[in-house]
Amino acid sequence: MDLGVFSISLAVKDLSRSRAFYEKLGFTMSGGDGEAWAILVNGDTVIGLFQGMFEKNMLTFNPGWSGP
Repeated sequence: MDLGVFSISLAVKDLSRSRAFYEKLGFTMSGGDGEAWAILVNGDTVIGLFQGMFEKNMLTFNPGWSGP
């Protein structure tokens, strides 16, 4: 039974630079608006990059989502 997945939500200052960094590590964009937030995946690992939305990084639980 899939209950959901955890992802890391990172508060970033520059979405474009952060996205480029994680893409160099093998992550690919799987969602987002490209201006304020982006969801990146690498295998079973999911990272959310959020510019100006959160004060701190957090662990996020996504109920009902089976992941990438």
